[in-house]
Amino acid sequence: MPISVNVRNYTGQTLATCTHPAIGDLCQRAETLGLPMLGYVDPYDDTWFNKSQMRLVVPELEALMNSASAPEAEAAAEVLALAEQLEPKPHRYLIFVGD
Repeated sequence: MPISVNVRNYTGQTLATCTHPAIGDLCQRAETLGLPMLGYVDPYDDTWFNKSQMRLVVPELEALMNSASAPEAEAAAEVLALAEQLEPKPHRYLIFVGD
């Protein structure tokens, strides 16, 4: 099963999901580029980002979206759309769900 991305609240309820097949490739590219946040997404476990950490994750996603292949750029755009859901409410998390 490929990596997926969820938005969850503090109770663990999943509010939104992205299952784009290129998310794993996107994270691998981030690791290759040495990006400090997305480069450390664990492909076999869950990696959580809180609202404060999103200040670093969003620019990384934007950079990847502008330099990646078409499928990876599409995955980055979908994850960015999920990331926007963290801004208006407290206690929401962006979670990369590993295989």
